[in-house]
Amino acid sequence: MAGKQDSPIRRVAAPPRRRFLQAAATLLASRAFAQKQEAPGTTPRAESAGSLKAQGNEVIVPVTVTDEKGAFVSNLEATDFHVYDDGKEQKIEFFSRDRNQPVVVGFLLDMSNNTRLHWKTFQDAALELVWNLLPGDEKFSGYLVAYGNDAELLVNTTTDSEKIADRIRKLKPGGGAALYDAIYLACTSRHLVQGEPYEPRRVLIVIGDGHDNASKKSLAEVLEIAQRNLVTIYGMSTVSFGFNSEGDDNLLRLAGETGGRVEYPLNNLYQDVSGYLSTPSDEGNYAYKVGTGGYASEISKGIFRVVAALAGEITTQYILRYVPDVGPNTSTRQFRSIKVAVNLPNVKIRARKGYYPFAP
Repeated sequence: MAGKQDSPIRRVAAPPRRRFLQAAATLLASRAFAQKQEAPGTTPRAESAGSLKAQGNEVIVPVTVTDEKGAFVSNLEATDFHVYDDGKEQKIEFFSRDRNQPVVVGFLLDMSNNTRLHWKTFQDAALELVWNLLPGDEKFSGYLVAYGNDAELLVNTTTDSEKIADRIRKLKPGGGAALYDAIYLACTSRHLVQGEPYEPRRVLIVIGDGHDNASKKSLAEVLEIAQRNLVTIYGMSTVSFGFNSEGDDNLLRLAGETGGRVEYPLNNLYQDVSGYLSTPSDEGNYAYKVGTGGYASEISKGIFRVVAALAGEITTQYILRYVPDVGPNTSTRQFRSIKVAVNLPNVKIRARKGYYPFAP
């Protein structure tokens, strides 16, 4: 039938009544085919993200599956997944494992005094992330929020990585840390991309140590706003080996409950160097002395590893969607839990912990 519709117009047109009957028959056939495709128990749609319009109450669940060594498991099918909403298994309406999935990324940079020591290192790391995640393709966009005593949107949503990179080059740290206000700002006060949060997905990358001493918003408030807006939060911690941050638990919670994770590019660089912390560099520990090639090389390796890991995960996740079985009287304040299971042993699954229904 499709071939006849696409063929050139014949010289002798069919009578009006016949054309009407042909059109009606085509419409009924297409509807019957669609119903057959969507019948209960059939395989979920596995289309490209750009070809599907999401329903208003549909829940999107980006999922990362890794093996025991942390390597991505990338060959799973829709039938390998099970999604539970408040303990009840749901029908997966849409499944995708396409590479280079559309995404809008918020880059949140900690400009507090805590970042002064390694500022140049993380400035370079932020630039690498921007260039990797915004390659100039219209599917990928991002924006820049810096937070010190206040949170400020420095570059609104754009596909031009150089606009963001140029602002990052001009930044200098100093002051407090309003991390929670920065997350709230990123979720509520910027130019939205058409189709969010389904296509493209929403991601935040916090480059900082997770501490907050200047926000008006609380951790609970921004965690809720992130979950309501289907935002996944990742962290690139600025904490170095041998040190810790009181905000690390906050960063881990923000990432863990939204389906992301935290990376520590400087945390394991020197753990195998005997006496690195106990022996000052001017007394014999020259293996990774500041200013030497060995030190710079280790820093570069740590940054490269983390940038590759974050960029790879963000663009290669499995995407599951389902319409939750909730009644019309379900409260929008009622948090609903999500659990994702896979038909494989010894794998680790990362997905958002839950959501609030009917998000505004």
